[in-house]
Amino acid sequence: MSTPYPFTAIVGQDDLRLGLLLNAVSPAVGGVLVRGEKGTAKSTAVRALAALMPEVPVVPGCRFSCDPASPDPACTDGPHAEAAGVSRPARTVELPVGASEDRLVGALDIERALSEGVKAFEPGLLADAHRGILYVDEVNLLHDHLVDLLLDAAAMGASYVEREGVSVRHAARFLLVGTMNPEEGELRPQLLDRFGLTVEVSASRDTDERVEVVRRRLAYDDDPEGFAARWAEEEGALRERIAAARVLLPRVVLSDGVLRQIAATCAAFEVDGMRADIVMARTATALAAWAGREEVTADDVRQAALLALPHRRRRNPFDAPGLDEDKLDQTLDEAGPPENSDGDDQPDPDGGGDDGGGGGGGGGVPPQADGEDRTQPQGSEGDSPSPAPEGAPDTPGRPAGGEQQPVASAEPFRTKMLSVPGLGEGAAGRRSRARTEHGRTTGARRPQGALTKLHLAATVQAAAPHQRARGRAGRGLVVRRDDLRQATREGREGNLVLFVVDASGSMAARQRMSAVKGAVLSLLLDAYQRRDKVGLVTFRGKEAEVALPPTSSVDAAAARLESLPTGGRTPLAAGLLKAHDVLRVERLRDPSRRPLLVVVTDGRATGGPEPVALAGRAGRLHRSEGTASVVVDCESGYVRLGLAGELARELGGTAVTLDELRADSIAGLVKDVTAAGRAA
Repeated sequence: MSTPYPFTAIVGQDDLRLGLLLNAVSPAVGGVLVRGEKGTAKSTAVRALAALMPEVPVVPGCRFSCDPASPDPACTDGPHAEAAGVSRPARTVELPVGASEDRLVGALDIERALSEGVKAFEPGLLADAHRGILYVDEVNLLHDHLVDLLLDAAAMGASYVEREGVSVRHAARFLLVGTMNPEEGELRPQLLDRFGLTVEVSASRDTDERVEVVRRRLAYDDDPEGFAARWAEEEGALRERIAAARVLLPRVVLSDGVLRQIAATCAAFEVDGMRADIVMARTATALAAWAGREEVTADDVRQAALLALPHRRRRNPFDAPGLDEDKLDQTLDEAGPPENSDGDDQPDPDGGGDDGGGGGGGGGVPPQADGEDRTQPQGSEGDSPSPAPEGAPDTPGRPAGGEQQPVASAEPFRTKMLSVPGLGEGAAGRRSRARTEHGRTTGARRPQGALTKLHLAATVQAAAPHQRARGRAGRGLVVRRDDLRQATREGREGNLVLFVVDASGSMAARQRMSAVKGAVLSLLLDAYQRRDKVGLVTFRGKEAEVALPPTSSVDAAAARLESLPTGGRTPLAAGLLKAHDVLRVERLRDPSRRPLLVVVTDGRATGGPEPVALAGRAGRLHRSEGTASVVVDCESGYVRLGLAGELARELGGTAVTLDELRADSIAGLVKDVTAAGRAA
């Protein structure tokens, strides 16, 4: 087993270390979500935490790590007779993003069932993680079916397995730790709320600190054992401090005044439910114990709010995490701080006298890398220069060519579901029907390659007629390779949703761009919830451009949309051809992910000879390749030309108006996009 990097050797990242240490002191805090850019020691810190955790007493031979002092009466390996327990190190169990459902919760031991004819349960990762740490790297990329199982276990403290004739329940209480890079997409709100704390990490911009990081890392890579030995004393001291804080924790007093501050803070920031109040109380108590105090202070409450609330106050994935610290201080003052809150005794993850919050307040908004002041909203109309009169010369500070500054988007709304017809085989998601590894079982087939999902009934049915010929004598079933059957399942897939947005003057002149941006933002929110990849192509002036190549970071698309300027001519054909180029490359890169083309336009086309006919030919090009498409018709006014509907027919797709796009409109419940093959 490789030597882990010492926790105390990590340079900086005070918020990260404090969040992990508070969970080591009080696992009831509920785990921690670590958000940050790649290469910021997220995984290193989590793996190093296990070495600091106290040893766990377990019943000898129990696969579910029952506590000998209070064994689980329903344990599958029980009942346990009274006996002395044995101690083992706390486990850190890693859940791979691509793990199967069987690997997570456990399943019937197929080998023993077929060979010996007995039901035997094979525990999964949830059983291994009981009374330890369950670590999910890139937790935002975890498949939805695994997220559902994690939510159930985290809510009930137990895992229930009902499958293939097996009915098992076992305890599953673990410290849930997840790391993620927000650029790759956000978490489902239900799972996000299950993390007690959240911390934001970023690479230091201090030269000396970066030099020290590299120096220590190179020393560790050259001699891991020797490097760990040099930090053994610091590791031991930190381990002892965690143990002392755990002993002190039950004696920490949480006064009524502190509880009032916690409740007032959660109410002021309008967090949903009561979990935030409970987590804040537990975190503040752990902070006091970590500092060696028996009473919670107002500073503990403030620090707890900065760690426990940022991820709970977000209303959609495009909201920046963090808290308004001025509002937080005002709320704490108004709620009446306890008299003993002097702020002199701050927790320090390294055991020294510095503030464990790391200067940023712990869990607050991370400082911008470039020092840019981003307090002013971007893309608002109030601070935009007025557009130049037509024909006016270009001047510094004024957009060229009649271009107008970005306008703010209208409020997003819940949209109808746009789906790709047919049955796909793409990445797991929530949009279109697909054959997937997870979902409802629809049948069985012979396996093609390695067997991944056994259809037990079909396998037994295939093997049963041959038992006499195979000389079966015992209880077990004689099974050959040809008898095995693969379960076929149907679920939902995520698609590539490519937006082609008209940003020309015809859109801006009618003051529709705000509504258009609101509609696209609504579709982006829908794509986020359905686990799609998204891309953004815009066209205006003389050409089209790829504003955002296909990515899983939906919030990046929203940011590009907000800063989108408008004005100029309407090169509709150029936008469609640019989209064709993007889809062609993506088909080579990810052939299993089916595309959905969403064209947002009023259908007008200008520039060059026969611009409307050219746009029609570009639309037929998409249709010939079977690309599912929908045109969001942005035309308004009493006189309508119907050009968007004509474009939809050329694409072989469907046209919807902005009003029809709303889920609560009376124009139908779901708009299925018509593929070219069906339209022909």
